[in-house]
Amino acid sequence: MSDASGKLTTPNVVWHHATVTRARREALNRHKGAVVWFTGLSGSGKSTLAHTVEEKLYQMGCRTFVFDGDNVRHGLCGDLTFSPEDRRENIRRIGEMTKLFLDAGVIAMTAFISPYRDDRERVRAIVGPTDFIEIHCDCPVEICEQRDVKGMYKKAREGLIKEFTGISAPYETPVAPELRLNTGSDPLDDCADRVLTVLADRGVISPGRRVS
Repeated sequence: MSDASGKLTTPNVVWHHATVTRARREALNRHKGAVVWFTGLSGSGKSTLAHTVEEKLYQMGCRTFVFDGDNVRHGLCGDLTFSPEDRRENIRRIGEMTKLFLDAGVIAMTAFISPYRDDRERVRAIVGPTDFIEIHCDCPVEICEQRDVKGMYKKAREGLIKEFTGISAPYETPVAPELRLNTGSDPLDDCADRVLTVLADRGVISPGRRVS
């Protein structure tokens, strides 16, 4: 059985605490864990930016992982559609996965449209507000369409793809993200460096840590 939040209430299912704690893992990694949640329209640069940040962190010796919106639908979320209900479940599952990576002391990054504000706030609650960093990749839909080599926006405008965010389904802009980036015009490297600055300011990485 589950309560309203989806958590198990069955007495036979208990939480087992590890002897190797998150704090010990972070001490070994020499950086803290965090969940960096990139959100924005399709084509706004979420995946590109997340992997650019990951490369910089990797060169610093950090433990990282990027959850990509397309990739998880090949396995973990392969049973879900793009209906509003399934999109919410998609984000819930990823939120729970990133929490596990956080407990492992990893800097977990996600690249998901995650169009609904309530769903992003739900993940913030799952992860914990001090460990959740929301990055809004703010890019005009016109530029996103220009970048769309797969022609998804064109198909959506022709009615061939239903419930396509930004065309036939809503995107709820973050109200107060930890960082808002103009990914339509700002250089990629500058955007990545601004994300690293937020991580340093939050104490996730050392301010003096440099790319090797």
